[in-house]
Amino acid sequence: MIDEPVLFCLHFLGGSARTWRPLAERLGPAVTCVAIDLPGFGDEAGHPGGGVAAMADHVAARIKAEAPSGPWLVAGNSMGAKVALALARRHEDGDPALAGLAGLVLLAGSPPCPEPMDEERRQAMIAWIDADPETRRREAEGFVSANVGAPLDPQDHARTVEDVLRANPEAWKAWLASGANEDWRDRIGTLSVPALVVSGAKDGDLGPEAQAALMLPHLARHRHEVAPGAGHLLPLERPEMLAALIRDFVAARPASAEAPTLPPAFAALMGSDRVNTRLRTTLRERMREPDGPVCLGADERATLTACLDRVLPQAGPGKIDLARRIDARLASGTGDGWRFAALPPDAEAYARALRTLDGTARAAHGRPFTALSGAEQDALLARATSGDLPELPGGLAPALMTCWFEELRGEAVRTFLAHPAGLAAIGFTGIGAGGDDADALPGYRLTGLNDREPWEQPVLDTVGDAR
Repeated sequence: MIDEPVLFCLHFLGGSARTWRPLAERLGPAVTCVAIDLPGFGDEAGHPGGGVAAMADHVAARIKAEAPSGPWLVAGNSMGAKVALALARRHEDGDPALAGLAGLVLLAGSPPCPEPMDEERRQAMIAWIDADPETRRREAEGFVSANVGAPLDPQDHARTVEDVLRANPEAWKAWLASGANEDWRDRIGTLSVPALVVSGAKDGDLGPEAQAALMLPHLARHRHEVAPGAGHLLPLERPEMLAALIRDFVAARPASAEAPTLPPAFAALMGSDRVNTRLRTTLRERMREPDGPVCLGADERATLTACLDRVLPQAGPGKIDLARRIDARLASGTGDGWRFAALPPDAEAYARALRTLDGTARAAHGRPFTALSGAEQDALLARATSGDLPELPGGLAPALMTCWFEELRGEAVRTFLAHPAGLAAIGFTGIGAGGDDADALPGYRLTGLNDREPWEQPVLDTVGDAR
């Protein structure tokens, strides 16, 4: 539970701090909203705007000035979301001014990669902002209407049009020509801060599929919700829905998405004198999340996560993050000392294989592997098993994909069973085969079929006998 949180709110292109009024009213005292005008917009329209980093500087200074006493969150709609991502990266890199960040709320967010937009439409938007007043008002009306799934409340519509008209033309053009096209993928990487992602079902450019493909791969701990019938201006279109989602997000315990906890019976066994000190130390070390370097890109890691969810599904919350552990292993250059001779080194093989899977998904379905249904993902993985995937530039040959997928399945199982939670899930009691004094605590006395030692009973009652 986040106590008395402050939500700093960053608006969309052409919006202002006023954009967040409907949401702030519905959140009430549960969350304190502090809406910020980005440079060039709202009450900051005297500034010519700037790129993502400059906007993040502006917001960071405001957060420091506000000096929230407790944890705080940052919400961003469209353009504002890309700025929020930059702030989150600074937080995770240790910026003391941003130390209290506890969560992201990304609404129809502009992703770390260049924003997908038809170039002809981009140029038209750049052109009309400098037109005569009549043309500007007509285009501003059209801009607001085109970005919502259904007409706004008349007062909200009029206020939003006025916000667009008072935007600094230089800031408007700077975002469309430069800021939206900035590529922050490598700088953002994968963020661990919890994130609530909301997309509008009728959002043409940054709807659910775009968020799944372009935003979610950069968020290790996220919840993605879709607003039916909504477009791009979610704080104005769905304030009630967003208020409920944000209250739930604030109330949730972030640890629920962290590494899994052990069932009490298995934890008791692991802490008992039946487990020797050296083994117990090793098992506890294996429960730590890897904090070392990784080598896969965010898109590749997301594809690996989706693939592992099909290869070795894990039920319930607190799943072992197999992708993170495999990625850390690849970065370390270690392994089990064996691989198919025809495959390139592990890190290269994984990267090329994951690009093959994702490229095939896009070619066959028009969507990334992460956005496919489970059945569609399974069908592609079956083709990998049979050597039936196409050879794509920078990918692996069909025969090598078969070798790699066999390697992946083995590594998934090894990684799962290396974690104490994996051992607990299958009811493995072998860790209790003898403590520091093996003579006093021999492992097993009962060796008959389905015989259970009394000390095994609590663990095996949890999941059934796995021997």
